[in-house]
Amino acid sequence: MTVKPAGPVKPVKSAIVSASELMAELAGDRPPVLLDVRWQLGGPDLRSAYEAGHLPGAVYVDLDHELAGPPGSGGRHPLPDPEAFGAVMRRAGVSAGSPVVAYDGGQGWAAARAWWLLRWTGHGDVRVLDGGLAAWTGAGGAVTAAASAPAEGDFKPNPGSEGGVGLLDADAAAVLAGTGVLLDARAGERYRGEVEPIDPVGGHIPGALSAPTSENVGPDGRFLPADALRARFAGLGAADEGAAVGVYCGSGVSGAHEVLALEVAGIRAALYAGSWSHWSADPTRPVATGPSPA
Repeated sequence: MTVKPAGPVKPVKSAIVSASELMAELAGDRPPVLLDVRWQLGGPDLRSAYEAGHLPGAVYVDLDHELAGPPGSGGRHPLPDPEAFGAVMRRAGVSAGSPVVAYDGGQGWAAARAWWLLRWTGHGDVRVLDGGLAAWTGAGGAVTAAASAPAEGDFKPNPGSEGGVGLLDADAAAVLAGTGVLLDARAGERYRGEVEPIDPVGGHIPGALSAPTSENVGPDGRFLPADALRARFAGLGAADEGAAVGVYCGSGVSGAHEVLALEVAGIRAALYAGSWSHWSADPTRPVATGPSPA
């Protein structure tokens, strides 16, 4: 597994796009490919919602089956086979040089998962619609039930490409918790081990810091301003020069959203894709509880 944590960087292009900006780009001479990644934890998939109305030209992508491999030893949402993922992206019309925008129902987690996978596999121009479908319709954007049939793309995944986001395995996450900054993107009560509704044991990776991804957005689901995000992460030590930063969550979905928030703040971070569902499945791995990282 590729292990490439990275510290602060200044993104060349924002990782998110507003509804008004997207409207202008879709009307321009280089419209982005649109991925509809609406999803709900535990299913069923939201293809029916997509079929009832989506952004014109958008293609539906199923997170559980197309942005993840089968659940098992790798966690609840392990990485998909790169070749299978590439086929899904090509079907959606993604090419190496085409801009891509992913959106979901508004929470942003699923769209961020698509963003992270594309970045990790070498696509350099992918963004998330800030605020999702709600922001689009709220800005007067049209939706359609018409089927989308884009031309086949040519995107070929190259996992771990130079300049892409990083990936951590369990051993690297454990090391990073002691030598850098490892952020736990789950709700605070799961970090503390007070509740655990999904995985076999509650708590967190020893040394990890609690940083719920829900605190990166406002009431409307849009990301906080970049300066506010950077201030938040600076308080956790993630903006220190030379700091290696990593993120995990329950199964690598909300953690991707935190990696995206860090990117908006100008901080490059790696994702432990297996996350707590992978870590906690092995009883030999240590578990910390309570509000303290240790």
